Amino acid sequence: MATFSQSTVDSGSDSIKDFYCSPCIEHKIDQWAEFYCNNCLKFYCARCINLHDQLFGKHVTYGRGDTRKLAVSKEVEEFLQKCDIHGDKLLEMFCDDHNQLCCTNCAFLNHR
Repeated sequence: MATFSQSTVDSGSDSIKDFYCSPCIEHKIDQWAEFYCNNCLKFYCARCINLHDQLFGKHVTYGRGDTRKLAVSKEVEEFLQKCDIHGDKLLEMFCDDHNQLCCTNCAFLNHR
């Protein structure tokens, strides 16, 4: 089952982590998840998704930008649509120069 954690702010930090990497959590490491496996129903960070893909090459995995392809819960869909930098904002724009999805705050500040 996927490990979901509600929005938390680490003490002394402004970063908001919504979902943690399932394998990292098992090893007591708080690592932000960037991918989701539709077969395993788990979240993975960039390092763990590489290991997962080596072991389970036929599993279907999705990154944050692939929400329309997911057949998952609303909670997972909201996770994938959130801005990494501004956790309360949704990804609404695409920057052609940086080839990146961004929220309106990021677009205004970093993607003119």
